[in-house]
Amino acid sequence: MTTPILTLGQTLLQRLDEAARHSEPGPGVTRLFCSDEHRAVLEVIKEWMSKAGLTAELDASGTLVGRNERARAGEKTLIMGSHQDTVVEGGKYDGMLGVALPLMALQALKEEGVELPYGIEVVAFGDEEGTRFQSTLIGSRALAGTFDPASLEARDAESVSLGQALEAFGGDPEAIPGLARDPDSILGFVEVHIEQGPVLEQRDHAVGVVTALTGIERHRLIVTGKAGHAGTTPMPGRRDALVGAAEMIVEVDRVLNATDDFVGVVGKLEVRPNAVNVIPAAVEFTLELRSPDAEVRRHGRDGILAACRRLAAARGLELDIELTYEAEAVDCADWLVDALEDACRACEEPAERLFSGAGHDGLAMCDLTDIGMLFVRCTDGLSHHPDEAISASDAEAATRVLMRFLAELGKCPG
Repeated sequence: MTTPILTLGQTLLQRLDEAARHSEPGPGVTRLFCSDEHRAVLEVIKEWMSKAGLTAELDASGTLVGRNERARAGEKTLIMGSHQDTVVEGGKYDGMLGVALPLMALQALKEEGVELPYGIEVVAFGDEEGTRFQSTLIGSRALAGTFDPASLEARDAESVSLGQALEAFGGDPEAIPGLARDPDSILGFVEVHIEQGPVLEQRDHAVGVVTALTGIERHRLIVTGKAGHAGTTPMPGRRDALVGAAEMIVEVDRVLNATDDFVGVVGKLEVRPNAVNVIPAAVEFTLELRSPDAEVRRHGRDGILAACRRLAAARGLELDIELTYEAEAVDCADWLVDALEDACRACEEPAERLFSGAGHDGLAMCDLTDIGMLFVRCTDGLSHHPDEAISASDAEAATRVLMRFLAELGKCPG
C-alpha cells in the first residue's frame, strides 16, 4: 500500500498540530514567553527552517530568526513571520500559522527550483500576546529599534522579571539594542494570520488582504476599599471594592456598546482577600480598548476613566490607573497590499480587502519598514479559543498565494 501524498495544506496543518503539542496542560494551547514550552517549540521550528533552506539562530530578545544565504550576505531582505506565544487556553493557529506557512511556502519554492532574488528572514517572535509579563511586541520592537529597556523590569505572577526570564532562556537583555535593523536593508515585513473575525467566512473567501491594523491601549485599574466582616458590617457606608469595580465594568460595557468603531474588554480581575465572608478590600482589573480611529479611542477612553473615578469617589474608594501599553493604528503599505492582491487573483482567489481589529507585530515593525498582511479564513471567526480552526484547503490556498507573492516580489516597484 502506497503512502498518500499530502497537499501543502494538509502538511501545514500537520505541522501546526505538532507545534500545538508543546503546551501547558489543559484545554487548547498555552505557551508563554521564555517557558519550557517555548523552548521546546523552537526545536520544531528550527527543523522547518532547515527544510526551507534557512539558517536558524536565537537572538538576544528571544526571537528565533531564520535567514537564507542572501540575507546572511547582507542583501536587501524581506522579513516574514509572526509569534509563537499564545493566550491562556488559546488556539493552535493564532501566531504560529504566520511562522509555519511562510516556511512551507519557501520549502515548496525551493523544491520547485525557484531562487528568490532577495534576502529572506523568517522570524518566530517570542512575545506578542503579553500573557506572561503584560508587556508585548518585545521581539518586533527590538528589530524596529524601539525596544524600551524599562520593560525588562516587568514581572510575571511569580515575580520573575522579563530580564531574568530572558537570561535564563538564553537571550541577552543588554544586547537587545544591537538587534535594530537598518531600514535601508529591509524590503518590508509580511505576516500571515488567521482573520480572527467572521468577514471572510461570510464572503466565502479563503484569504483576504489587510489594509490597516487597529490601535490598542491597555490599562491596569486598582480599586481600594476597606475589608470588614460580611455579617457584622452594616450595608450603608461599606467601602466594598468589588461592588465599585463591578459598577465600573458595567460602565465600560455601556460606553463600548454606545460608540461606533470602538471595542474593548475587561479580561482579567483579581479580588483581595477573596474570602467568602470578607468584604473585598481591593480589586485589580485590566481594561483593553481598540479602535481604528485614534480620536474615537481616546475620547472613549477619557469618558470611561472619568466615569470610573466618579464611581470610586461616590463609594469612598481609592482608584489607581496605570497605562500599561499603547500602540496607534497603522496602515499597510499600498504596494504590498497591491502585490498580495495580485497574488490572490493569480491564484484565482478573491482578493477581499479588510481591516484588522487585532494589533499584531506589524504595529512595531511599521517603525522599521513597510508592512503587509494576508488573512486566512477561520471557522466561525473564532480565535483565542481551543476551538480555533482553519481548513486544509484554505491553508493550501494561502500557501499558494504567498508562493506567488514571493516569486513576483522581485518585479515589484516597492
